Amino acid sequence: MERDTIDRLKNGQLEFPPLTFRPVSLEPKGGNIDMIVEATWKDKKAIFAVECKASSTPRILRDAAARAKAYAQRENLEPMIVVPFLGRERLDELEREGVSGVDLCGNGIVVAPGNFAVSRTGAPNRFRNSAPIKNIYQKNSSIVGRVFLAQPRYAAVMEIQREIERRNLPVWPPISLATVSKALKGLEGDLIVSRDNAGISLVQPDKLLEKLAANFIWKKGRASVRAKLTAEGDQLLKVLAKTANALNLPLVATGVASVSQYAVMQRGPVLAVYCTEPEALLERAGGTVTDRFPNIEIFEADEPFFYFDARTERDFRWASPLQVYLELMAGDKRDSETAEQVRTFILNNVGSQFK
Repeated sequence: MERDTIDRLKNGQLEFPPLTFRPVSLEPKGGNIDMIVEATWKDKKAIFAVECKASSTPRILRDAAARAKAYAQRENLEPMIVVPFLGRERLDELEREGVSGVDLCGNGIVVAPGNFAVSRTGAPNRFRNSAPIKNIYQKNSSIVGRVFLAQPRYAAVMEIQREIERRNLPVWPPISLATVSKALKGLEGDLIVSRDNAGISLVQPDKLLEKLAANFIWKKGRASVRAKLTAEGDQLLKVLAKTANALNLPLVATGVASVSQYAVMQRGPVLAVYCTEPEALLERAGGTVTDRFPNIEIFEADEPFFYFDARTERDFRWASPLQVYLELMAGDKRDSETAEQVRTFILNNVGSQFK
């Protein structure tokens, strides 16, 4: 893709009207930049130091922009990057950095002080397949990111894998090292984690929370069973935990049901839990299916991320603070307000581990 982008510039095929581009040097002195390009509008001209990249993740953009900027300052030129696609967020970042950027879809911002300034956005991404990384912030793929909010520093990738296994329930198969590495690459690309000689560290916990919340999928129509058990309060928790253990079934309170563990919010009279086999759990516990004054609602959930990093109290598993936050953010206005308390809890916990 980088070679294709460079060839387009060479052949004058990069379109960003009303500007036209013409290559000035294909082998710039110093060898630290891809090419020198002249941009023209009417009788106005400007010379740009151009860096071409095949992708536009935040990390790649940052590095390319820095390289173009350094070369441009040294040679008294304007800096520019060219990539397959630039969304509004990326264009805003480039504008703040004082670096021009053009993509192969028709979006861009090109600024030559004293000559011209052209900005265009809204063209769709025609190169989605150029990004090799799937959504690492969704469902089970999110577990690698989630583990950094539980422990923000690791010496090596294998240590991340071990920490995930430690915080996962033993009923789930272990996550592969390849999966961890792939997700980690995406987190690095988004500048959320950083890797150096000291190890691998979370550097933007607030951005990670935003990414996870934006990609969280909550099926409100998820199958569930509402029932009545004779036990109440702590005894109800003991009965459910004992039954799940006897059947070797994963069991955890839902995020919304766990909110009082991390924030000030009263839990409702019905305890909501996740389990892979609701009917089997209910039958063994001796409950009766009913919508009349139930005290338990069991949601069928057979994906590890629901149970990941569950916290045990009084021999019962409660959802992690992150799962609580994500479910609240997917709720109504009152839930979102409470989510801010949980967000503060998470970030304070992460911050305390950096001290």
